[in-house]
Amino acid sequence: MKRVLVIGPCGAGKSTLSVDLGQRLDLPVHHLDRLHWSPGWVEGDKNELIEQVAAITAGDRWLIDGNYGSTMAERLARADTVVYLDFPIHLCFWRALKRIWTWRGRSRPDMTEGCPERFDLEFLTYILRWNQGPKPRTEAILKGFQGDLVRLKSPRALDDWLANLPRRDRSDLALSGL
Repeated sequence: MKRVLVIGPCGAGKSTLSVDLGQRLDLPVHHLDRLHWSPGWVEGDKNELIEQVAAITAGDRWLIDGNYGSTMAERLARADTVVYLDFPIHLCFWRALKRIWTWRGRSRPDMTEGCPERFDLEFLTYILRWNQGPKPRTEAILKGFQGDLVRLKSPRALDDWLANLPRRDRSDLALSGL
């Protein structure tokens, strides 16, 4: 795993997993939310995001966290692995509410500074409607993916998968010439 995407519904834990996987695999982690949003929750230009993603995916080693359909095809074309957190929506909704409460008024580490966590009814509605819109679109584009697709249906499945994934430490990297 050298070029990895972590995707799934909001609240599934993509960013948390991405940080963990980035450390385990010694990959630079790129959060699409951080690339897309400017302070004050100002939405970035779609073409700029596409350019930033193209620059990242041109590299040999990366991990990108996020869905963002406008960049999915570009990322899939270069990815060797997709980790799809296909968790139940009721769980993702609950986790999103918990995240809103935990981080209220502060920016999360995976988000642009100046974008404090807040209650957003449109965002919560997006999560509740994941199975009707974003999920079918995501799954349609994944059908053409030629790499390894790791589809995890529950936090338990994720834990089991991670338990079998070796950690790389700096001595492993020095021995492998990386």
